Amino acid sequence: MRDRFRDLEGPLAVRKKDVVLMATVSSFENLSHPTRSELRQFAELFMPLFQASSDEAKRQAVAALSQCENMPAAVALFIGNQPIEIAAPFLAASKAIADDTLITIARMQGAAHVKTIVSRDSLSPKVIDALVALRQSQPRPAAASAITELQTLPLSPAPAETNEADALQEQRVANEEALRERILGLAGHLGHKEDDRLGLRTLTDIQEALLVRFARSREATHFATALADALSASRWLAERIMLDLSGQQLATTLTSLGMGFLDAVFVLEKFYPHLAEQQHNVTRGWMVLDGLDPEECHERVDAWRRADRYTYKPEVANAPAPQETPNHRFIHQAPAQRDLRVLGRRSR
Repeated sequence: MRDRFRDLEGPLAVRKKDVVLMATVSSFENLSHPTRSELRQFAELFMPLFQASSDEAKRQAVAALSQCENMPAAVALFIGNQPIEIAAPFLAASKAIADDTLITIARMQGAAHVKTIVSRDSLSPKVIDALVALRQSQPRPAAASAITELQTLPLSPAPAETNEADALQEQRVANEEALRERILGLAGHLGHKEDDRLGLRTLTDIQEALLVRFARSREATHFATALADALSASRWLAERIMLDLSGQQLATTLTSLGMGFLDAVFVLEKFYPHLAEQQHNVTRGWMVLDGLDPEECHERVDAWRRADRYTYKPEVANAPAPQETPNHRFIHQAPAQRDLRVLGRRSR
């Protein structure tokens, strides 16, 4: 192994970096059971070659390494942190990535890397718990742009280079009217845009990907865990929603959380097979979701969450037991005095 790698180092000055990279990867692939020394040597050679190669060579090398069953942990972490267009096949298919490495990549990178990890054929409970707990703040471009536009609007009329009071008054009125119309227009835009969910509880990309994955494999237990996390509610509420065999409650919840329409249809049809039946060229699940009003869904889910907070209080079990020392002392003092009096009368 060492001699093979050394033979490749010499021609670096004359060969292209891409050829050397692919030759190094090919040599590593031919090792069925690499030793620790060979793994260390490959890691030392691979990373500098990879960084000096073209994007096409990087993609080919990563695709080849995704089929290897043994991989240095440092190389796996290095590849997983590459841009998603390069790292995607490795994150989705490699069996050589440890759970801790997957969790580290998910925490360091963005939603695209996490969605690729979720698409893996199998995930350990440790990775699933880490992905469910992982939250990423979502930017709200509509609200941010509206605030920016409002801040850039003139709040007072430009100083007019005229001494006529009437001209100043007309300019002031015109500016105020323009500002009023602009604010009304922005308010209407924010209030009626269908995909604007400012102030509403909304699924993150990670949560939506997990829900779809668990529905695809019909893992109801993991789905209930992810749904409870999305609702910030108890597991009991999520299970109760799923126990509605009509699928109406789950459809209401997914609509309130802002899941994509097609993804919501897919989830309903996986957990409730009768909703996959065709009716009028669409499935029953499609018709159930299409007939829901988002505002009513928000109100119902909020009511369920409020009731859940009132009824499900796990912290009560951890409350310290009330101390009974004072009562215990008084209870034993009184009988002791009576016993002494009784004993005195008997002695006489």
